[in-house]
Amino acid sequence: MTADSPSDLKKQRFQLTRLIRPFLGGIIGLFLVYRLYVVLIVEHPYGPDTWTRLLIAGLILGGVYALIAIGYTLVYGILFMINFAHGDVMMIGAFGGFFVFEALNAIKIGQSNFLNTYPIISIIIAFLVGMFVAAATGYFLEKIAYRPLRKAPRLVPLISAIGASIFLENAAQLLFSPQLRNYVNPDILRRGAGWTIVINNSNVIVPYTGVFSFVLCMVLLVLLYTVVSKTRLGRAMRAVALDKKTAALMGVDVDRTISQTFILSGALAGAAGVMFCIHNGLVYYFTGFIPGIKAFTAAVLGGIGNLPGAMLGGLFLGVVESMGPAALGIDFQLKDVLAFVILIVILIFKPSGLLGESLSEEKV
Repeated sequence: MTADSPSDLKKQRFQLTRLIRPFLGGIIGLFLVYRLYVVLIVEHPYGPDTWTRLLIAGLILGGVYALIAIGYTLVYGILFMINFAHGDVMMIGAFGGFFVFEALNAIKIGQSNFLNTYPIISIIIAFLVGMFVAAATGYFLEKIAYRPLRKAPRLVPLISAIGASIFLENAAQLLFSPQLRNYVNPDILRRGAGWTIVINNSNVIVPYTGVFSFVLCMVLLVLLYTVVSKTRLGRAMRAVALDKKTAALMGVDVDRTISQTFILSGALAGAAGVMFCIHNGLVYYFTGFIPGIKAFTAAVLGGIGNLPGAMLGGLFLGVVESMGPAALGIDFQLKDVLAFVILIVILIFKPSGLLGESLSEEKV
């Protein structure tokens, strides 16, 4: 008898994996169905008003996740790397908006201040500054941390991205102190205020900050999709993502296109940071880490490298994170665990994501 060759053993392991995955998937699916039946049908602990509140919170959070996830997808589509510093770029943008609101709140105009006398102008300035400083951070990250390593093995830029994330967090801690800072909103975006709807004889508040954040997220996502699909920059980005060498031969400035991609993704992260803090009310040096990791989960969930997939993954993750603990009957403090369990399950059973992407050998 002859020993099996390495290729035969590899095929056997692959076939065994193909048999085990559906079995494990079936067990997980049955468990989820059982928990949903027990909580929703048997125990029935929550009414329609509570589910509505959870759905509203999930959509708001999902919109922010989708906006951040787009940044991961843009960078991955061109450089085939995960920019783990992207959440911290969001944090820098959030601080930009915070200091604008603080400065405008200190400018007195009669009995009021600039922030509440001209709230629309104040909000626009805060978003412009937050997006600008985040875009500049993304630009310099690419120049300093990623461009010199472009031809290095795939693991090297990933380690550089983790190092850049730690650097930005510690720099923010040194510059702005580690204390939690309260985001001072204009009166028209007061936290806790909103429209009231009555469901099941209970008042459900639809917050102004939440509606503003969700609508603005959707507008920015549509604008980005239009830019990538219809503009010259978008065509250059798609050409570089497909084949850098051929794109360069066709007249595309590859370095410039990559820099513009980081600027664009940084600007979106900055807008997400300002929106996130306007709604939640607090900012500090670690603000962007958890949302950034969850946005990466959303990007993988929708299909890394797929723009509509990142949007869908962000919204789906936000809703699941908000409603999942209640639906499964677990502690709400485990919502973060639930989000990362979803990431593990997706990587095991469908690594291409919900919408997926056909990966070439070069990307893999």
